[in-house]
Amino acid sequence: MSDTRAGPGAGGQTEPEVARVAVTPEAASVIRSLRAAHGPLMFHQSGGCCDGSAPMCYPAKEFRVGQRDVFLGEVEGCPVYIGGAQFEVWQHTHLTLDVVPGRGAGFSLESPLGVRFLTRSRIFTDEEYERMKHQPPPRRGPPV
Repeated sequence: MSDTRAGPGAGGQTEPEVARVAVTPEAASVIRSLRAAHGPLMFHQSGGCCDGSAPMCYPAKEFRVGQRDVFLGEVEGCPVYIGGAQFEVWQHTHLTLDVVPGRGAGFSLESPLGVRFLTRSRIFTDEEYERMKHQPPPRRGPPV
């Protein structure tokens, strides 16, 4: 899945930038419900410890984005970040936010709904990786 931003391609043609993050229709539905109940949201892809390696959903103003956190993109209008150290390991990986039945650990907003967000991943294709070489690096730190 690609987003709508564009950059110069071969021969000066404009081609869409490669998206680093996407969302399944099921997860998008849960996000819309959570946003209706809680207002603006954001995601932070955890790197482990107590909540495993799960995407955590928070009210936008209740999670402090650190200077090393990396902005991956948006899903359903919600910014998605990943910790800097985790990004170094996963920088060649496309992430898709999904939702499954069950309760995850942590403080993610979907927990009371009896579902949990999870991340499905795949390595970027050779074509995507080549196109990414011409994109600016992802932004680090909180939005300006």
